[in-house]
Order: sequence, then C-alpha cells, then structure tokens
Amino acid sequence: MAQNRTLSDTTALTEINFDGLVGPSHNYAGLSLGNIASASHKGDPSYPRAAALQGVAKMRRSFTALGVQGFLLPLPRPNGALQDALHLDGSEAAALRAAPWSASSMWTANAATVSPAPDTADGKCHLTPANLITMLHRAQEWEDTKAQLEVAFGDKHHFTVHDAVPSTFGDEGAANHGRFCESHGGEGVELFVYGSLGGKFPARQHEQASRLVARGHGLAPDKCVFIEQNPAAIEAGAFHNDVVSVVNQRVLFTHQEAFADQQGAYDAIRAKFPALQVVEVPSSAVTMAEAIRTYLFNAQLITLPDGTMNLIVPEECRESPSVWAYCEEMMASNGPIRKVVPVDVRQSMANGGGPACLRLRVVCDPATVDPRFLLDEAKADRIEKVIVAAWPEQIDPSDIGSKVLAKDVIAARFTLLEALELQSLA
Repeated sequence: MAQNRTLSDTTALTEINFDGLVGPSHNYAGLSLGNIASASHKGDPSYPRAAALQGVAKMRRSFTALGVQGFLLPLPRPNGALQDALHLDGSEAAALRAAPWSASSMWTANAATVSPAPDTADGKCHLTPANLITMLHRAQEWEDTKAQLEVAFGDKHHFTVHDAVPSTFGDEGAANHGRFCESHGGEGVELFVYGSLGGKFPARQHEQASRLVARGHGLAPDKCVFIEQNPAAIEAGAFHNDVVSVVNQRVLFTHQEAFADQQGAYDAIRAKFPALQVVEVPSSAVTMAEAIRTYLFNAQLITLPDGTMNLIVPEECRESPSVWAYCEEMMASNGPIRKVVPVDVRQSMANGGGPACLRLRVVCDPATVDPRFLLDEAKADRIEKVIVAAWPEQIDPSDIGSKVLAKDVIAARFTLLEALELQSLA
C-alpha cells in the first residue's frame, strides 16, 4: 500500500514505547469524570517525586527487555494561558483552579494516534495529537504535545505530525486505538474503538474523530476496523478502551464485556485480519469491576526479541486473588501470552493510569527519531538525578494555586529540559 519503500526501510522498523515522564505538578484533584480511581483519590496528597521515579523504573525495565525505549517530557505547568482564560481570582471552584496544574500529559496513550509507515498511503509514519476536548484539564494539552512531537519526530522524510481533529469531535488518541500485524514492521490493520454518546459518563472517543484520523493518515478502508465500545463498560468506569482490552500483533487480550457486540467485533477484525488470536477473559473469572480496579487490561503487551509475549501489569493485579488466579492459569496454558510481569506504578494508578496509559507506541526506525527522546542508562541516571533534586516530594490539595509551588514546579521542569538539552520546549 505505501509507495516508494525499500526493503531496508522496512527492516529497520521497530516498535518503540514512548513513556511520559511524570511532571512535578502531579496531583489528585479528581478532575476526570468517569474515572473511578481519579474520583476515589480526589483530595489525597500526591507524591510527584515517587511517581516520576516509578515511571523511570518502568522505562528502565522496558529498555532492558526490548533494547529501545523513548520518553516524552512534562508539559509546561501551571498553564498561564489557561489560568488567564479562566479569570482566576480565588472565588472559583477548586476544579477550575486545579485544571491549569494538571500533569495528565504523563499518560501518553492519550497524546496521539499513530499510524506506522507500512500502513499509510505516502509511506510515512503519521501522528495526530488527541484534542481531549471532553475534559478541560486535558483539552489544554494538544498544542504543547504537538510542539514536542514535532521535535521528537521532526524528520519530515519519515514523519507527518498533524493538528488535532476539529473540536466538534472528541478524540482521545491511542487509548482507543490498536494495530494488528504479523510483525511490527509489516503492514497492519488498525483498530479504532469509539463510544456511544448520551450515557451516564461521557463517551470520550467520537466515531467521526476516529474516521477523520484514519482518513488523515491515508489508511485504506480495508485496513481499518471501527468498533463500538460496550456502553456498560464505560458506565462501569472503562473511560477508554485500553481499560478493557489491549492489542499486540496477532493478539487481542480483552474482557468478555469490552465491546457493544463482542462476537461482531471479533468477526469484523477477522474479516480484515484473519490471523487474529483472541484471549478473552470471562466475566466469571474476572468481573468488570475487578478488571477496572486492578487495570488488568491497561497493560503493556509486548513482543520480546525471542518472539514471546509478556504482559506488563500493575502490582494491583498480583494483589487481587481473582485476577492473579486468571494470570497464573493463562501463564500455565499454551496461549500466546507466556509471562505476566507486575510493575509498581501506584502513584499513576491512584489517578487512573496503568502501564498502558503511560506509553505511546510508535513503529519507526530509531535512527529517524531525535536522539534526545531516546532513553539509555546514562540518560535515565541523569533524569533520576533531576527528579530527586527538583521534583516536589508531596503536594497537598491546599498547595494547588500556590505561587511558591508554581515557582518550584516551573524551575524543576526547566532543570530537566536543560539536562536533556531541550530548552527550546520551555
């Protein structure tokens, strides 16, 4: 499908996970309607330093396992432009005061939708930043996200970075997107999952946003599948599809109640990708409520260099008798997922973000990425040193809006930019 591609182009392609570094303003303001974890931890003290170090530890493990790992930086906070637009004077609701401080850009699964070069008409990797219009604290992100993507993926021979889709249609990025393929560097079939409007909680991904992204990326209609998420799952707290399913190559790891028409979803995918392997977790083994509480599906399903697949899950999964019993049974079977690896991302989990939320998957040649956004051990050491020295240890709800904290947060981020020679993003 893609034109003018050579064999050397495709053989250099690999999947890179770009994790979001947790920002120094990480806090629990409970701004995300429909996010059970966010609501239940509203008003708790947060620990930005611990959160950021947990994230770097997760990246180190991925780098060791896969040999390549990327990262994206915290966005500028507090957002002065949004503060001005909200005319904050101290009389406003706490949620409005907190919105410009949101560090939610750490969840890079919402940063953009990515279509690799083998799927697109022009043979380039296309990235469309998510507009995230459903929530004020996230709708502020996309322009700064785009600016960062344009630096990280600035090689215009290999990448195209689009504007977000029009704000008429809510788009939440890769959290509602997946890609089936025989190999990451080969041609794939892209899955777009959308929600129906009018439920108890907002359906954040609009069908037309998904279709617009697909057209903008130059995807052929026979290489796209559009599926509706189960409205009951959204009402239960699965505000993104990646809370109830995850895709890797041939495998769809999914809850039995993930889609509005479960069997119809499988049939629609198989019609375009016959090699589909479904690993369906029955409700009798793991209830929807427990899947959401533990984020079993908000996991990284990765292919190791030896071709086996590991599922990277939150520690909360190991602490759940029903979830861990299922995982042990799955590991003992002859299925495609051979190992389940728990990681500690508790600070992120408390705000509704598991291992999958923290990463954006980009299939590309690492040599085409700005090297400042690629991790190695020395760079991880450098990042950790800045976090330990500059990130606040704790933020209490009463701290939000503090001029002293604002000064510290701004200085901490700039110290990180200097350490990574990315001051242009200040």
